[in-house]
Amino acid sequence: MGKIYIVATPIGNFGDITLRALEILKSVDFVLCEDTREGGKLLAHYDIKKSLVSYHQHSDVRKMKEIVDMLAVGKQLALITDAGTPGISDPGGLLVAQIIKKLPAVEIVAIPGPTAAIAALSIAGFAVDKFVFMGFPPNKNKRQKYFKEVAEQKFTIAFYESGHRIKKCLDELKSVLDAKRQMVVCRELTKMFETVYRGTISEILEQKVDERGEFVVVINNL
Repeated sequence: MGKIYIVATPIGNFGDITLRALEILKSVDFVLCEDTREGGKLLAHYDIKKSLVSYHQHSDVRKMKEIVDMLAVGKQLALITDAGTPGISDPGGLLVAQIIKKLPAVEIVAIPGPTAAIAALSIAGFAVDKFVFMGFPPNKNKRQKYFKEVAEQKFTIAFYESGHRIKKCLDELKSVLDAKRQMVVCRELTKMFETVYRGTISEILEQKVDERGEFVVVINNL
């Protein structure tokens, strides 16, 4: 019976990978990745040559069966995502669930490391002994309901947003958030142009947030 490692990789700075992650990526038979181009760049940076297998949100039942069959014949696999920890707002969780269902004897091993949400929470300066992670807001439908739920949460909240929607996201938050509630908008964490905006929603909008890159939004508890 094979084994699958859930391997966290850097969210932007290649120096953030762990020694254990490198050891695992060098030792496995195949690396499953969300995008083989991004996965290839990552492995090339560390001079690791491995066969890559694509696994993403559009992968069908046949792809899952292919991966399960690899494990059934004893292959050692590593699952990575484009950035950060697999299974956190990406399709990795679905694959893990299928492996547990189809091959309950397979060992699933976490190789921990960077996660953008945790990085943002660590620098927010808010109480995070209890927090709620809410993934990405919906693309179109149900956004109003999503942000209403955000505003009603009693605990500190963290969620992701993309650059092309961050302005819309902040405008939507302004319509539902308590005007005095403190928040942090983290842009391009660990990368060259990392920027952290702090204040109330109105104060952050006044700072004219740069819309390029990837974002984590953290909102203080009530």
